[in-house]
Amino acid sequence: MLFLVAAAVSIPLGLDLYLPAPETNPLTAAKIELGRRLFFDRRLSNDGSVSCSSCHDPERAFSDGRAIAVGVFQRKGRRNSPVLINRGYGRLFFWDGRVSSLEEQVLKPIEDRNEMDLPLAEATARVSLAPDEIARALASFVRSILSGDSAYDRHINGDRAALTPEQRAGLQLFRGKANCTSCHVGPNFTDERLHNTGVAWRDGRFTDAGAGPGNFKTPTLREIARTAPYMHDGSLATLDAVIEYYDRGGNQNPGLDPEIRPLRLTVVEKQSLIAFLRALNGRLYR
Repeated sequence: MLFLVAAAVSIPLGLDLYLPAPETNPLTAAKIELGRRLFFDRRLSNDGSVSCSSCHDPERAFSDGRAIAVGVFQRKGRRNSPVLINRGYGRLFFWDGRVSSLEEQVLKPIEDRNEMDLPLAEATARVSLAPDEIARALASFVRSILSGDSAYDRHINGDRAALTPEQRAGLQLFRGKANCTSCHVGPNFTDERLHNTGVAWRDGRFTDAGAGPGNFKTPTLREIARTAPYMHDGSLATLDAVIEYYDRGGNQNPGLDPEIRPLRLTVVEKQSLIAFLRALNGRLYR
C-alpha cells in the first residue's frame, strides 16, 4: 500500500488515504473542488492566457512537456515546471526548496512576472476570494493530486507477478549498484532534501545556483516516464539520458554530492533500470 490508511478522505485509487494537512487548513471536499476550479481558471493570470494547469497539465501527469516553463505573454521562466504528484506529502517546494508549505507555494506563481504576473489584490477582485482563501483552496486541490497502484506498489504488496523479470532486476539495481535510493527513498521516491548533482555546473560555473551551491530538491519518481524532460532545467530529454548522466558520475564540481559517482552500468543494466522506472507509473487521481 502506498499511503497510510487513516483518515477521512476517500480517493478512487481503491484506498482511503491519509492526506496530511495543517490544522489551519483541514481538507474538505468543498475546498478541494474550489481549488480544482481555481487551478483551471485563467482569470488568475494577467492577460487571461494561462492557468495553473498550463504548466501542470493533468494529461501529462501535471507536468508540461517543456524544458522551461512558459507564462503570460510567452515569457520564459528559469526552470522546468515541477511535477505536482503526491505533493501533499512534501516538505519543501520549488526546485530550490524556498518555501515549506503548499499554502505559501500556490500563491507564488500567480504573482511571478514570468508565470501569471497578477497582483494578489487583482486576483482577489477577479475571483471574489481573499488571498488566504485562494491559497487554502489551491493547496487543498494539490493535496488531492495522487498517484498510486503502480506495478511496483502491487509488487511490494505481494503480487510477485506485477513486475516483469526485467523490472525486478531494475529494482535490485535501483536499491543497489545504481545507488538511486541515496536520494529517491520512501513511498514517494524522494528524500525531500536538496542535493548538488552537478546538472547546473557547466563551463566551470553554475548556470543556476539553486539553493546554493547548485543544490536542487530531489523530485518524486512517481509517474516519471510521463513527465519528461528532466532536471531543474529540463536539460535531459529522456530517461535514457538521465541514466547516462548518472552512470558517468554527473558533472564534477567542488560541491558535488558524494553519492554522485560513476556507476559503470552495463547496457542491459541500464535497460532494466529504465524498465523499473516505468513501473512507477500508476493510477492518477486528478
